[in-house]
Amino acid sequence: MTKRSRTVVCVVGARPNYMKAAPIVAALRDSAALTPMLVHTGQHYDPDMNEKFFAELGMPAPQSNLGVGSGSHAVQTAEVMIRFEPVLDAAQDPILLVVGDVNSTIACALVAAKKGIPVIHVEAGLRSRDRAMPEEINRVLTDQISDLLFTTERSAAANLTAEGIDAARIHFVGNVMIDTLVANLPRAISPAETLAAAGLPVVDRFAVSTLHRPSNVDDPSVLGCLLDCLSEIGRDLPVILPLHPRTRARIESCGLSAKLDGKTILPLGPQGYLAMLGLMKNATLVLTDSGGIQEETTALGIPCLTLRDNTERPATVAFGTNTLVGRDPARILACAREALAGGGKAGRIPEFWDGHAARRIVSVLETAFT
Repeated sequence: MTKRSRTVVCVVGARPNYMKAAPIVAALRDSAALTPMLVHTGQHYDPDMNEKFFAELGMPAPQSNLGVGSGSHAVQTAEVMIRFEPVLDAAQDPILLVVGDVNSTIACALVAAKKGIPVIHVEAGLRSRDRAMPEEINRVLTDQISDLLFTTERSAAANLTAEGIDAARIHFVGNVMIDTLVANLPRAISPAETLAAAGLPVVDRFAVSTLHRPSNVDDPSVLGCLLDCLSEIGRDLPVILPLHPRTRARIESCGLSAKLDGKTILPLGPQGYLAMLGLMKNATLVLTDSGGIQEETTALGIPCLTLRDNTERPATVAFGTNTLVGRDPARILACAREALAGGGKAGRIPEFWDGHAARRIVSVLETAFT
């Protein structure tokens, strides 16, 4: 008798999820025993950006889009749960696979766990030790209710076992985000094309920065100080600054728009994956508060200054090109000048960040569920 294929319900909610889910969905489509079903919660809901990312990553259109949109953490999490439950009820013999640490991750995991449906967490065990970050709460709780936990770096297993999770449920497979990077690097859009399309001067040598964490953009004094640092760096090397819509709104509401002068700081709108990949690949230096960019710059060998006091991705510091600089202007500028003088941190690519993590995940799932 032929075994019935089980449905792996893969949830994405925010743009960083797309890069993590894309290689898993592709690997599942090659499986004879497992069938992927892609669900988009609509947590990030810009239709143009969503369609662009899906097209660039070669992802199929989601079978379901919950259309949740924005809201407080409580409202967004609750809406995802309410809208996701009937989708999960309709799936054939489902397994739930969630990635990362956004509200959609914990919301869908809670729904599945309470129904007795197996929960798989990809990117498990990462810890910043900062409970002020909503993502940290999502990570810890999702791991506690997951049946299988896939880790990106070895230190994650120690975090999980310290929290009482059985080591038999933990599988070190590497980093699926790097699967996406490796697959798409030849298709990266040139910085010249990106800058020209935005009507900005085309520069051969530049830094790249991203800012979106509430701790960096909500306080006008902090945001202004960080922009001043970027302007100072920009005197020696223009800083390309793709702006999250919320960050741009904060800059405008805080009266800081004049700092985006188009000379020291080159502001861009939100960019697709291939454009961002081209910018990072060709940058002399990256300054960011993004977790994913810490990983991508390590894989690319580009010095990265993380504008936070902690990171849930310690492999990028221990092995990679990442340096934690916090928000202290003197430290930011000192580390930036060192990098610009050719002394930026040189690292190596962590173990299993080789482009094959998704295949390892699917192999474990086939063994566990078929």
